[in-house]
Amino acid sequence: FVLQERAGANGPTATMGDAGEDMHGHSDELDLQPLEDDCKLLGSLLDDTLKLEVGPGGFAKLNKIRTMTHAASMLEASGDSVGANQIQDRMREEIMAMPLEEALPIVRAFGHYLNLSSIAELHHRLRRNRAEQRKNTKSCDDLFSKLIAEGVTPERLYEAVTTQCVEVVLTAHPTQVNRRTLQYKHTRIAALLQQNDRSDLTAEEHDAVLEDLVREVTGLWQTDELRRQKPSPVDEARGGLHIVEQSLWAAVPQYLRRLSAALKKATGRDLPLSAQPFRFGSWMGGDRDGNPNVTSKITQHVVCLARWMASDMYLREVEALRFELSMSSCSTEVWRLAKRIMREHQERMTANQAVRDKAAAAQANGGSPGTSTASALAEGGLTKPLVMRNGSLRAHRVSLKQSDNRKLPEGMVMGVRPDTFHGEGVDGMPEVPGILPGQDIEGGSECDFELSEANSVEVTENGGSGYETPMTGATSKAGSKWDLTRESMDEVGALPTTERGAASQGLSDPTLLRRSLRTQRATADTATFRRAHDHPGFHPYRVILGEVRQRLMNTRKRMEDLLSRVEPSNDPWYEDTEDLEKPLRAIYWSLYECGGGVVADGRLLDLIRRVSTFGMCLMKLDIRQESTRHSEALDAITTYLGYGSYLAWDEDKRIDWLVKELAGRRPLIPPDMPMSEEVREVLDTVRTVAHLGRGSFGAYVISMAKGASDVLAVELLQREAGYQVGLATDGLKPLRVVPLFETLEDLQAGGPVMKRLFATPWYREHLAAQHGNHQEVMLGYSDSGKDAGRLAANWALYTCQEELVQVAKAADVKLTLFHGRGGTVGRGGGPTYLAIQSQPPGSVEGRFRITEQGEMVQAKFGISAVAMSQLEIYTTAVLQATLKPPNPPRLQAWRDLMNQLSEASCQGYRSVVYEHPSFISYFKSATPEAELGNLNIGSRPTRRRADNAGINTLRAIPWQFAWTQTRLILPSWLGVGVALNAAIKQGHLATLRAMYREWPFFAATIDLIEMILAKTDARIAALYEDVLVAGSEEKRLGMELRDRLADTIRAVLDVSGHKQLLEHNPTLRRLINMRNPYIDPINIMQVEVLRRLRADPNNVKLRDALLVSINGIAAGMRNTG
Repeated sequence: FVLQERAGANGPTATMGDAGEDMHGHSDELDLQPLEDDCKLLGSLLDDTLKLEVGPGGFAKLNKIRTMTHAASMLEASGDSVGANQIQDRMREEIMAMPLEEALPIVRAFGHYLNLSSIAELHHRLRRNRAEQRKNTKSCDDLFSKLIAEGVTPERLYEAVTTQCVEVVLTAHPTQVNRRTLQYKHTRIAALLQQNDRSDLTAEEHDAVLEDLVREVTGLWQTDELRRQKPSPVDEARGGLHIVEQSLWAAVPQYLRRLSAALKKATGRDLPLSAQPFRFGSWMGGDRDGNPNVTSKITQHVVCLARWMASDMYLREVEALRFELSMSSCSTEVWRLAKRIMREHQERMTANQAVRDKAAAAQANGGSPGTSTASALAEGGLTKPLVMRNGSLRAHRVSLKQSDNRKLPEGMVMGVRPDTFHGEGVDGMPEVPGILPGQDIEGGSECDFELSEANSVEVTENGGSGYETPMTGATSKAGSKWDLTRESMDEVGALPTTERGAASQGLSDPTLLRRSLRTQRATADTATFRRAHDHPGFHPYRVILGEVRQRLMNTRKRMEDLLSRVEPSNDPWYEDTEDLEKPLRAIYWSLYECGGGVVADGRLLDLIRRVSTFGMCLMKLDIRQESTRHSEALDAITTYLGYGSYLAWDEDKRIDWLVKELAGRRPLIPPDMPMSEEVREVLDTVRTVAHLGRGSFGAYVISMAKGASDVLAVELLQREAGYQVGLATDGLKPLRVVPLFETLEDLQAGGPVMKRLFATPWYREHLAAQHGNHQEVMLGYSDSGKDAGRLAANWALYTCQEELVQVAKAADVKLTLFHGRGGTVGRGGGPTYLAIQSQPPGSVEGRFRITEQGEMVQAKFGISAVAMSQLEIYTTAVLQATLKPPNPPRLQAWRDLMNQLSEASCQGYRSVVYEHPSFISYFKSATPEAELGNLNIGSRPTRRRADNAGINTLRAIPWQFAWTQTRLILPSWLGVGVALNAAIKQGHLATLRAMYREWPFFAATIDLIEMILAKTDARIAALYEDVLVAGSEEKRLGMELRDRLADTIRAVLDVSGHKQLLEHNPTLRRLINMRNPYIDPINIMQVEVLRRLRADPNNVKLRDALLVSINGIAAGMRNTG
């Protein structure tokens, strides 16, 4: 997986891995023996399973095919192409002549071999990362030391790290072919491989691990690998939430500990408690671009589901904290708050008893029990106590274990409970007892007492003891209801100095405050301290966390009611993240004040950081819609009101009208206006957003944005939605609107569009008032590549970013670029570090937003250890791009040559894809594009519009997916060879080689294309053509494309100076060569199945066989779409 470090103008460049994986650099080839041992182990276990499952005869045929494909591979590697071709032809005849019943288990077996080797490779990567942690050139420790050595001051480094924000947006793009069930089994096998590596296992324990592996591999084979139904948008959203629970929940606090330790080592200062170096967003349930299945109701459902799950996961942590924080000492302010809760609890209990007494009296006077109670409720009403201990109320308590067994909303699958940093529930650690809520483990209760003069402590404003506490400044509001709202918690954060206040609120370095509290505790008179802080027989932290727990339960119940379409109650719930975070911070600093800092820095600090990172919805949901849908909605409005046709207006007239309407205050849309279903859905979406509030959402992304009017149109629709849900003008909180520039022409026009937008006075005022003078712009890598080819698209993206940076700086606007990258190189994918380090100077500036799509979500974030590595890569790459940005083109001649390459490659690409008369028919015949719709891997259609069968309306994912299956991988390299060869013929080879050595952007582009070329196989692509393509013109085109592939390989090698592909990365070359013998038989089988299926399109068995082959090839190529 590793690209060796190559010295350039900025020192070693980032290393590159397969399928976007980021690997560490090495000076020599990796030792793959442990990996080979793991592959042999898993392969032998699968062999044993197959002998039982397919019988001796079936296994013998499988072994014969495996022997033949390995022999062909070895002959090819030794240079005997003739012998290799003879064996491959023989294998082809064997496979194509097999009955489907015999061939299908063989294809399935090879697919499972590839998946198991992928698991082994992942495990090997983690094993090597642990062994070489100190050598990791992308670690925070290493980079911080390097930056300081290069002249960055500790103050500048600290500021950059603590203000940096990376947001990873998970999308449901249909490229994950594995079912979630299989993903879980793969994760289990990886965990067992890790156990098997332990040197301290006894023979019995080692045998137990092997037995577990046998069970997992057997279960894997016996599990249907095909999705039988398309996932709904809600299913996709559950998958995204599952990633949070499965790995990110544990990875985030662990990684933040690592980051804080590295920061303190380099600067002497800790990471602020509430620092947000990264956040997570989602498109799952919000991306309606070309997907009619995503509706306003779906969006509301997904938002409620996310909030429900967030509340549920926080509840588990709070339950554990209540068990842990049994101390009776606390700060003055925390004690005040605890007393209020207890007082309110008593008042509720007294009120409840009064209602019951009244009901009993009414019954004694002849009334029925039901009528008497109902009357009492109507007059007074039972109120909910904080913690119920009375036997008649005990049934209302929901314990941790009981809550795990409840029915989850709408079939929500919780997945695997995350193993947190503190290891509850694993390795023999006891889980939190279910009887905990409201009960002390010794039998007492923290709330079952009287607040009498004898056992209560009256606290004066200064603490009542003469002991100077850093938490002074709070004023008791006796008798007021305390529900942990922002107003009541503000007094907790009041500290003697502004600096201390900021630290206590998690906004600045906590080191000094921690040190001050430790010093005060160490120097205080013990007796005086105890009088002020000790409260024997009471558990103030449990009291506060009990109230937090109740509000979390209310929040969860509210979401359940909304999901069930039931009117929710008015019980206090957590709508805002800050309301949950403040009491946790109050407890944190109270523990420090009372000498329990080591306890505060454990599970409690992890929870504070989770709350800060995930908020109350885990991942904020983006809304995405195509620009034409907004224009059509406005056209319906202007036409109905007699203003004319919005669609017929030019850009100037649209902007003038939109600004005029936005500057006014009158509602625009009549409530009784007739409209089409499409227009109604657009308006329902913005109403849903306005109703649910900005706290649940991220950005409103406009795909296929063409002009400034597209942004203003969404602003107007959001304002109208606010009016319709009853918000006043000053109460409107619209989402930030993000234009997405996707095609080559749109990228070239991106700078002028934003310049026009920033020149609009209304928009500038709005940007400052609502979004802190901050603008976000999204760049589309997938569609630009499909439109112009990879080389031209990359250069257009680079120059567009440069221009956007200049426009934003001229307008004094803070800019965040949102990179819509896919998983494959053809869709802008590739190693994260390499991608960030090749951005134009000034385009990062501590802010970076990026999509992670489909199979890459599981690959990068499905396992906690891998997720931690990815988070570190994002942190260090963005930090380095901010403080030490990569070099721009050194010479104007390089820019001129790049412009020439871009133009030539675009022409070479389009001349085939859009202009060749036989291309579409060749594409449909030679690839499984038409059959991909049966794969059931995504909720959205493969085309934006079903009435157009051209390349323009085809989604970028199936476009890339289809070519990857045939191993031609056309979109990633077409046009590159034409451009490079033309430049070489013109005498520019020396310039190209200098650009490759010294310019990170150009080097990254060439390296990624070289990696893709190493995965291509013209021989396999020719097989698809020979069997499936009938027309002579189409066959001629196929031969031309293979010739272009050979020319591109030669040109790339000329520019890089390599003698063979991946010469600088022998490990990746070896891994690809190890996989290919297992992919080849699957390709052969797919060709034969396609031939039979096209003759018998309704044959369900053939369709299943095709889908199995698609899954197998995707597993071997490590990329789909």
